[in-house]
Amino acid sequence: MFSVTFPSGRKVVPALIVVDMQNGFVSKGGSYDKLGMNTLNYRQIIPNIKELIQFCRSKEIPIFYTEAVREDSGIDLLTRVHNFLPKSRQERLKFPICIRGTWDGVTIDELKPQDEDHVVIKRRDSAFQDTELRVWLQSEGVNLLIFAGIDTSICVETSLRDGFNLGYDVTLISDATASGNKEHYKTTLERVSDYYGLVMSIQRFKKAISDLDKVRNNEVDLHNASKTILESFFEEFDLLDPRTFALANQS
Repeated sequence: MFSVTFPSGRKVVPALIVVDMQNGFVSKGGSYDKLGMNTLNYRQIIPNIKELIQFCRSKEIPIFYTEAVREDSGIDLLTRVHNFLPKSRQERLKFPICIRGTWDGVTIDELKPQDEDHVVIKRRDSAFQDTELRVWLQSEGVNLLIFAGIDTSICVETSLRDGFNLGYDVTLISDATASGNKEHYKTTLERVSDYYGLVMSIQRFKKAISDLDKVRNNEVDLHNASKTILESFFEEFDLLDPRTFALANQS
């Protein structure tokens, strides 16, 4: 499993979270497609997510998939508990979407989870609400969450925010996530980079992990190469220097 320890003793242990890449939302013949919703943006990122998953596998970064499901009985519909719902939620009321145990509700074949992966079944937008995800992440010692999937401004952002507020570092892979509304997508990217964590492309993520790999394999001495490996990274993403956190904790 991928893990890097810095001179301060702090570790970086990443995991990839692939959010809701299910047939019902993405595939031709799925619920959203039948409802006439534009799912093209969702399908366009499939090759990118596949590339991201393959890279994470090659680096022994664990992969967690989320699948947003509903019961055929309708017991978990939003209308059961809410009096005031935006019309944007009305597509879920026309007929059952992503019913548990159906083709509609599982991850698309192109990104199908492997035996070593973990599938989190969720009933609401957040991957953390009433799920096993936090327990599973803790059992693996994960502290950095890498987010991909759909919809950027709804389930991905909600899960990312919850992860941050639970104490995880968070990264959003910009070309491995998509929204039906491109303006909402842009706003989420800005919001995440301004207030929560990192936003980067797949290629930039690969470089970051490769740099960490050099540290892990003792190919880089952080004391002698701090400017090239650490300080330039902090400057690029406008980050606080975590080395100052360790000093503050010692005072």
